[in-house]
Parts: sequence; C-alpha cells; structure tokens
Amino acid sequence: MMTTSIKLLSDGTIKRDGGCMFGHLPKTVWENRIVTDRKNRMTLGLNCLLVQLAGKNIIIDTGVGSKEMNGLREEFAIGPSRLVKSLKNLGISANQIDIVILTHLHFDHSGGCTKLDRTGSLVPSFPKATHFVQRKAWMEALNPNERFKNDYFEDNFLPIEEWNQLELMDGDYEILPGLSVLMTDGPSQGHQIVMMNHGGERVAFMGDLVPTAHHLDLASIPASDQFPEETLAMKREMLSKAEKDGWLLIFSHGTDRKAGYLERYNGGSYLRPIEL
Repeated sequence: MMTTSIKLLSDGTIKRDGGCMFGHLPKTVWENRIVTDRKNRMTLGLNCLLVQLAGKNIIIDTGVGSKEMNGLREEFAIGPSRLVKSLKNLGISANQIDIVILTHLHFDHSGGCTKLDRTGSLVPSFPKATHFVQRKAWMEALNPNERFKNDYFEDNFLPIEEWNQLELMDGDYEILPGLSVLMTDGPSQGHQIVMMNHGGERVAFMGDLVPTAHHLDLASIPASDQFPEETLAMKREMLSKAEKDGWLLIFSHGTDRKAGYLERYNGGSYLRPIEL
C-alpha cells in the first residue's frame, strides 16, 4: 500500500453573512454558537490540503489567492493570501505541485489557481500541475445564472485551460490509487468531495458540502447552495458512512474545528476534533 501524507494548509480567512451560511434556520437557532461582527459576518477558514502520494505533490483547493477582486477583498474582509507561503515553509515550491483538485470553482476555492506575473499577465500559480475539475462545474462557471454570477471569476480558471493544464471529469473518478473524487452536486453544479486513504483510514475533504463543523447538523445548509435538497441527501449519506466507517472529515471553511471524527454518544453523534 502506498503511503499518503496529508497536511492542512490555509490561504487565510474570509467573512460571510451568518444568515446566508445557515440558510432557512433563524438566527435564534445558531447565534449562540457563532461569533459574528457588527455586519453579521462570521469568520470562515480558507482551508486547503496538501497530499503527498505516489511521489506526487497534490493540492486540494487553492483559496482566494493574491489577485485583486474589484473591491470584494474589503467586502469579505479577506487578508493576504497565505497558501504559497505555507508551502514554502514546508520546503515545497509552486513548481513542485503536480496535481490540483478543485472541489468547485467558486472564487474562494479556485482563486489561488492563478496569479499576476511581473508583467501583469495572468498565469497559473502552479505551472506544472494538472488541474482536475468536474465538467459540470466548469460549464457552470463559464455560464452562471443571475444568482451565482458573483461567485465565479474567469481570471481564476481560464488561464488553466489556456496553458493546457485542465483535466475535466464526468462524475466519480480515481485520480491515483488511493485518491479519488466523488461528485455530490448540492452546493453547486459539479461540486465534488475528495476521498483518500491515509494510514489505513479514510479521509474526506468535504468542500462546501459540509463547510464547517457547525454544518454537520443536517438542517444547516447555506442559502447560497444551488440544490439544497441534494445537499441534504448527500450530507445524510456521507455523514452516515463517515460515522459508521470512522472517516476523518476535513472542513474547507472550518476555523476552530477544521477536522475530526464523527462518533456516537448517548444516542447522538458528536465531532471529536483533531489537529492536522
């Protein structure tokens, strides 16, 4: 069995409206669990995962990145990008990344895929990496409707195609032995979670299907989800398997609890958090 190494990295934080993050649930249900600022925004992590498998360096999601965003950095209280620096602290350069897997193409998951070079031209941040995206997600990002057009920025992903670094998938797919993606839709067209084997256990990077530990509650579904009923069905299925089979869950927007195991106690389930 090939050994897998995983390391949770951060591209910083972003702030989102608390009501949006909990959808139809009234504030009275979640306000005692969540700290919000004077604009009713909660702080979310921009979590990415470094996977080292079969001699490959693999990044799952890339955060917001370092490009300007037409004033959105201030709107979402986005600080400096930290992903590339985090990699350098581990002794890994951007040129050494072989694969990038994107759960979807919203700007807070794909923004770090590209950057501006010294001439001001857009170029891929990871020039030798193949980027794996669901075809449905790609088509959605190219032609978003009025509800979701502000979630996508073509500067984040079109250069990947222009530089021939794009690999489109149609549904569940094994990228390497022990590393695969499972398409869930739900949060957006072609949304996928990433599954891997690590030290004899299953690890799941949940993307926006379960963005934080607070969203382990099945009824907690962001108002921004495109297909909330599909999110609900997939959450129910995935979390049942996670509890039964002892998956390690990693939350793309977690802050205080970024990863952990679902365990059964007194007839209910709870998260046993761990540090990665």
